[in-house]
Amino acid sequence: MRRVLDAPVTGHAVARRYGVLGALLLLAAGAALLAGRAMSPGVAWDVLTGGGEPLDRHVLFELRMPRLLVSLGAGACLGAAGLVLQSALRNPLAGPEVTGVTPGAVLGAVAATGLGLAGWQSPFAVVVASCVGGCAGAGLLWLLTGRGRGDPAQIAVHGVLVSAVLGGLTAMVLLVAPGELGSVVQWLVGSTEGRVWEHWHLLWPWALPWLVVAWLLSGPLTLLRCGDELAAAAGLSAARARTLALLCAVALTAGAVASVGALGFVGLLVPHVAVAVFGADLRVALPGAALLGAVVVSGADAAAQAISRLLASVEGADRFSLPVGALTTCAGAVLLLIVVRRTPSGSF
Repeated sequence: MRRVLDAPVTGHAVARRYGVLGALLLLAAGAALLAGRAMSPGVAWDVLTGGGEPLDRHVLFELRMPRLLVSLGAGACLGAAGLVLQSALRNPLAGPEVTGVTPGAVLGAVAATGLGLAGWQSPFAVVVASCVGGCAGAGLLWLLTGRGRGDPAQIAVHGVLVSAVLGGLTAMVLLVAPGELGSVVQWLVGSTEGRVWEHWHLLWPWALPWLVVAWLLSGPLTLLRCGDELAAAAGLSAARARTLALLCAVALTAGAVASVGALGFVGLLVPHVAVAVFGADLRVALPGAALLGAVVVSGADAAAQAISRLLASVEGADRFSLPVGALTTCAGAVLLLIVVRRTPSGSF
């Protein structure tokens, strides 16, 4: 039988690692609040400690704070969704980007924007369009797999094909409505620019229940990682558990994409780190994946803002803003090569 369970992690080690992760989360969140071009880190710190001018307080609490919360929430959704997908499909390279969910959500947002039904000024309409698109992408994958839904390899292959088709449809929409390219490019790359409290108020009521559902599924998912035969021997209906897990992953991914667009490789690589740090028991690793996803996205956002601040001093680049999705994609591509080289063929 395949070796799928790592050595157990002791309770003291888990507490210690969660403590380190919590410290990293605070560090990344603080860096995201202090970064940016609208005010210096010193002025931002002054506002946080109760001082500052009214304009500075508005920038920090009405622009930077919701942007930070949205990045944390979206990162948590993607980290948890990726681990749920990889466990349900028993495929270490399964992720929202290659299962039709992220491309479908992006297509929904782009199509709604191109038709004039949604836009950055109407976050609720964007969220609805993105969720519908994400569910449609997952539904298409479900229809194509047919009787092979219990075969993780077949689901993964069809997921790549569905993602390619949806990406092509998105390109067609942009060709039909080229004037909308500037307003939808952030969906294609992924960005936290322009996030306001309305985005956060739409994200957290959607994300929180599904994160709870994901954690409740952690026990069955741990069994699914071991194979359908072992899960059936333990009295678990593999097909039913996998269906619910895929629905949960779709919902989490659609919510994240609706908020920040397509952040490349977050949902694919964060689960590998979470399992390596917290072990294969998903009751422990799943919350770790959510926290780690929040750390990665908020940290990448802080780095993107810092780079944009440095580039602002270059002539002609004062308005350039590095999208956080570009940063996660570039870093994720390098890490993916490392994961592929170190993952034994056919094992998880």
